[in-house]
Amino acid sequence: MAQVQTSPSPATPNPTSRKAGGFIGSFGVQVLVAMVVGLGLGLLARSLGPAEGQPGYGLAETLHQIGSIFVQLLRALVPPLVFTAIVASIANLRELQNAARLVWRTLLWFAITALIAVAIGIALGLVLRPGEHAVVDLAAAHAPRTTGSWLDFLTGLVPSNILGLQASTKITDGAATTTASFNVLQILILALVAGVAAIKVGPAGEGFLAFNASALAVVRKVLWWVIRLTPIGTVGLLGNAVAQYGWTTLGQLGAFAGAIYIGLALVLFVVYPTILALNGLNPLRFFAGAWPAIQLGFVSRSSIGTLPVTESLTETRLGVPRAYAAFAVPLGATTKMDGCAAIYPAVAAIFIAQFYHLPLHLTDYGLIVFVSVLGSAATAGLTGAVVMLTLTLSTLGLPLEGVGLLLAIDPILDMGRTAVNVAGQALVPTIVAKREGILNETVFNAPPREVGTEEAVAV
Repeated sequence: MAQVQTSPSPATPNPTSRKAGGFIGSFGVQVLVAMVVGLGLGLLARSLGPAEGQPGYGLAETLHQIGSIFVQLLRALVPPLVFTAIVASIANLRELQNAARLVWRTLLWFAITALIAVAIGIALGLVLRPGEHAVVDLAAAHAPRTTGSWLDFLTGLVPSNILGLQASTKITDGAATTTASFNVLQILILALVAGVAAIKVGPAGEGFLAFNASALAVVRKVLWWVIRLTPIGTVGLLGNAVAQYGWTTLGQLGAFAGAIYIGLALVLFVVYPTILALNGLNPLRFFAGAWPAIQLGFVSRSSIGTLPVTESLTETRLGVPRAYAAFAVPLGATTKMDGCAAIYPAVAAIFIAQFYHLPLHLTDYGLIVFVSVLGSAATAGLTGAVVMLTLTLSTLGLPLEGVGLLLAIDPILDMGRTAVNVAGQALVPTIVAKREGILNETVFNAPPREVGTEEAVAV
């Protein structure tokens, strides 16, 4: 049985715990109030007209900018957090036994939960038959600009530069715009190599590891400041989604959206609690500990942007050892997507086949399962659900133009998908840690107020 030094018990006196704990109690309320405000402002902007030149344009653009800035702040912290946390975890792995066993158990549970999720998606697609009830105009069909392939996983593993940065250029009306982004999978690989190298060089690497630990503490403190802005970001993100897409567009694909959300609810509130209960863990305690990350994933629509919070809460509120959580959660944020890579592509592929009156056979459903369980790794360096869907459609030989039918309501669906993704990314490390005997159950079973949010993102 692996032995690991765990985080201090939440019962240990901490001068900031009571203050932070009090904030936790109101933090969830603040976010819920922000969701109501965002919904109201979004509906107002929608009723006034959100397009340029209409009365509601200023409000809609303000909501858009607020939400975009909040997500940008979260994403800006991901590269330094992933790098420093993984390097630190490499150093901590010297305290862990059976590290390889933990890795394989993690991948196994990724596959098990994905298999259950895709099975639910296929069943819902066959029972509800959303493609036969859609009223969307066929003219909306168009092939997406970004598609996925099985080679993307291999190319995503190889860093193109030391920072894991990627650049793309778009030409609009003769003007070129270049944007830079990061590939979190490449950053993860770079951090693994740097951490192992620091250990292998012996005493010469101790200074680097000490600097890395200090940098990690600084990044976590900055992250706490950004998290305090979550209610404001929620107003912008939810308000913009409602203003831009409204209920009319959602109604055109109501059967499809309903099938997706039923599937997401089954996974989140039936499958996950059942797995927890079968492993001797209280589902209510899990959701109490992971809920801030799930909530943030819902409003931000970004598993990567939520990664710092998910990782921190998995350690400090679910009791998973830091050395293990620092590996499992970032890995899950790139490859563990029960919402985007299992439920959604399964229902969407069946929807498109039904919409175009194309028959699917038993082998096709087998391919959907195969792609959903293994294919998420092939899109690890790319953008979630849409790319994952194109990979599924390409494998089945279905028209990629069908993706365009679903893009109109994608932001609304992405909220639920991301919430389920984040929940799964916290669930699997918790289950594996429990089964391996390294879960700090004192922390897991502690009332949430005893572990403050600031504690959750601070060293």
